[in-house]
Amino acid sequence: MSYRSRLFRWPDPYDTASTDALFTDAARECAAYHAAHCPAYRTLLDAARFSPDDLDAIGDLARIPAIPTAFLKTHRLRTMPADRLHTPIRATSSGTGGRASEIGLDWGACFCGLSMIAKVAAPRSLLSPRPCHYIVFGYMPRRENAMAAAKTAYGYTFLAPALDRTFALRWENSRYVPDLDGVIRAIVRHAASPHPTRFIGFPAYTYFTLKKMDERGIRVRLPRGSSIMLGGGWKQFWREAVDKTVLYALAERVLGIPEEAIAESYGAAEHPILYCDCRNHRFHVPVYSRVLIRDVKTLEPLPMGYPGLVNLISPLIRATPLLSVLTDDLGILHPGEECGCGITSPTLELLGRAGMEEIRTCAAGAEEILKGTESEKEYGRVKREK
Repeated sequence: MSYRSRLFRWPDPYDTASTDALFTDAARECAAYHAAHCPAYRTLLDAARFSPDDLDAIGDLARIPAIPTAFLKTHRLRTMPADRLHTPIRATSSGTGGRASEIGLDWGACFCGLSMIAKVAAPRSLLSPRPCHYIVFGYMPRRENAMAAAKTAYGYTFLAPALDRTFALRWENSRYVPDLDGVIRAIVRHAASPHPTRFIGFPAYTYFTLKKMDERGIRVRLPRGSSIMLGGGWKQFWREAVDKTVLYALAERVLGIPEEAIAESYGAAEHPILYCDCRNHRFHVPVYSRVLIRDVKTLEPLPMGYPGLVNLISPLIRATPLLSVLTDDLGILHPGEECGCGITSPTLELLGRAGMEEIRTCAAGAEEILKGTESEKEYGRVKREK
């Protein structure tokens, strides 16, 4: 059995203290696979004077070259060539400025991911055999829509049997159009049902809908077991973002859903690991990943309690070299014991997005490394595809 399989079968999803050695083995295994099958990734490792054999202990993870998500949004790296890539799932990020990264999931990653979702979702009672109505504050599925946010939101509707699904973003006249009035009608209709309603998706559209109901004086009391699962961030609506406590209070006032029935997730297309908040609404790092915080200027790893760029590490994927990715998110790591929920793995506090100047500098560095090397031919082909 591979180290990756052993890691994702670990019974306690937050027992990071006991899995450091196993995680290191899985990371070394993953790095070696990508180095052997992706010339461009091998070039990046060589430029950083890093070998997979250098991974002896958990502290060595900081030495793995972290690929900026900004670079992945403009250049496609593959460990498995497209014509031989047996990927049941492909997903792109939402992108910025029309750019999007593309990832593929090998079958092994899919099976490991299902195990991960089952374990991480269990503490928040997201898995249930009870049928429910779904309100999805996200995109109506389309074959042409490969965005990870759309696939993730739709995937969450299988955590409990779906009686029906209502989508806030509908496909009309060759574009997605918000239909908040249609969502409100569905909510009022579901209030008369004996089955609970589950809300899933972007917090912005969740807030806009509930605010509109509140302003119109529309109040419902949804059946017990109804819940809200937020994910995806506020993105282009960051100016309208409100504190979580405001949204929680609004949900209880308008829908009758208490705070303890509201959960939030965090993730990225380039790092498809599920981070689900605990009962105190904090993101504990699961065993399937490790998180480093790096100085915005020097990219050196920082100790707990210091803000910096979020570096996400996971040995999940073989199809794309995403072992270590540097996001444009700013965050702080805190000791898990400070949370008080009983989970002791570190917590990740998200602060917002970094300035693009630093991110572009990191991405430009990765691009420069690939020029004039044995990987230039492959790299150029990828660029032309974009």
